[in-house]
Amino acid sequence: MRVFTTMIYREMKRFIRSKARVIGSLINPVIWLVLFGKGWAGAFNFPGASMIFGGVDYMTYLVPGIVAMTVFNMSFIQGITIIWDKQFGFIKEILVAPASRGEAILGRITGGAIMAMIQGVIILALSFFIASGLKLSGVLPALALSFLVGLAVAGMGVAIAMRMSSMEGFQMIMTMIMLPMTFLSGAFYPVKTMPEWMQWLAKVNPLTYAVDGSRYYLAGVSPAFSLRTDWTVLTGLALLFMGIAVVEFRKATID
Repeated sequence: MRVFTTMIYREMKRFIRSKARVIGSLINPVIWLVLFGKGWAGAFNFPGASMIFGGVDYMTYLVPGIVAMTVFNMSFIQGITIIWDKQFGFIKEILVAPASRGEAILGRITGGAIMAMIQGVIILALSFFIASGLKLSGVLPALALSFLVGLAVAGMGVAIAMRMSSMEGFQMIMTMIMLPMTFLSGAFYPVKTMPEWMQWLAKVNPLTYAVDGSRYYLAGVSPAFSLRTDWTVLTGLALLFMGIAVVEFRKATID
């Protein structure tokens, strides 16, 4: 467990020291909330509009999606740190160290998910000032779901990064994966309003289940799936992608 906790501590310390990364990662979701959210909230300010969004105003509907999206985006970036450590030799040091490779990479993934969740907490705290319908009682379960999606996506990012050496190439793949998953998650509009083929894609998107459950806990909107399904799918995907990342890291060789 010492290797595991050490890697978590390293991820936290590195993130805190990077002020530009901290500020940049917080500005993006704030822009979505204020510019995108407030703009569309005005467009949906007419009688009956709340029925489209499960009986709540658009800002209250949007916040759970933005929080889950923030955790999702920041977790995927964990793959970039893997490529960075490859280029500067830190991965090589881990591979030759007399320590468990599995513990080391699980520590990296968990540390990345924790950092992403902390950013989600900050965005959620700010959201209570601009969305009046949020429920304080739903904060903990919503953050727990976000943490699960953070583990799953960080594991996915690490597994992909272990097979790559180009940071630019990973960023292109990250954009190709993140944008469709974000728009198919129901973060901005209900899944049921999507075309049927998009609804099928939404069902295989892990972010969909985080948004679905978080929206129920924070806004009281009836979930599109059952809460048991949300928790089961996210837990299963977290274990799956973390397992794949461990396998990929154990197969890694020293160049």
